[in-house]
Amino acid sequence: MAATAPLTAEVVETWDKTFPQSEKVDHEKVAFKNRYGITIVADLYLPKDLGDKSAAALAVSGPYGAVKEQASGLYAQTMAERGFVTLAFDPSYTGESGGEPRNVSSPDINTEDFSAAVDFLGLHAKVDRERIGIIGICGFGGMALNAAAIDKRIKAVASSTMYDMSRVMARGYFDSMTLEERTKTLEQLGEQRWKDAAAGEPAYGPVSLELSGGEPQFVVDYAGYYKSKERGFHPRSINSNASWTITNPLSFMNMPLLTYIAEISPRPTLIIHGADAHSRYFSETAYANAAEPKELLIIEDANHVDLYDQVDKIPFAKLTEFFTTNLK
Repeated sequence: MAATAPLTAEVVETWDKTFPQSEKVDHEKVAFKNRYGITIVADLYLPKDLGDKSAAALAVSGPYGAVKEQASGLYAQTMAERGFVTLAFDPSYTGESGGEPRNVSSPDINTEDFSAAVDFLGLHAKVDRERIGIIGICGFGGMALNAAAIDKRIKAVASSTMYDMSRVMARGYFDSMTLEERTKTLEQLGEQRWKDAAAGEPAYGPVSLELSGGEPQFVVDYAGYYKSKERGFHPRSINSNASWTITNPLSFMNMPLLTYIAEISPRPTLIIHGADAHSRYFSETAYANAAEPKELLIIEDANHVDLYDQVDKIPFAKLTEFFTTNLK
């Protein structure tokens, strides 16, 4: 299978997810390269009752700063229980995937990661390559919509609790950043580049989500997921245990991810968000700009992180119906 790549010795083969392993699904750690030659490490989930049949497949990634052992793996394993071949992957430069320096993101490369996952799935013996969809969670919801717009092999796309990372970095939350503030930020990032160049390596910010009091409720919610060992903590997750490079925002600040979202049509789009999420406006704007067929599903009594792991709130029945209908 040409899309595969060897696993390195550093890849963990034992079960180290934040959710229990399903007895209905076979699990395998796999690796493949994206178009830039970066090795992507992923968890492949196969329904045990698949037999000799080929099936529809889903590639899943996110949230932004998370790893496949967290929410994306939960989504992937659950959808595999429902009959899909699924692949939860670590984006380039994060988790067990390759790429140097560590803990940096890119609107281009992370969009490409979804297409590389489609490459892998389309060459798998158990996958019908004409029936491949993708799911993006949080910041990778925006990446998934962008990937679906450009990669016509993707037959259906769903986003859950979506962030448009280019919008929030370029304009601030609720588009509150002024031109003066944006200019100052870019000047500071430019100065940081000099420092990084002189040091020969990038500088990193403080460890993520170390609360000191007075943070907005959504930041408290994030910490409640990523820092809790009973819920979502994972040592390889940037949001649990590390930080992004200081210059990480640069490429997002003038490369809007969702410029061509209408070009997903005529393939279907499902956009899911919590009614109480601070980030709801990202999904509402994306829905407004998308073309038919499209659906916006608002989950009552759900905040942003509830759709990471609260299985009573994540609409798995709707996701199953959406992909079953549209990956025929």
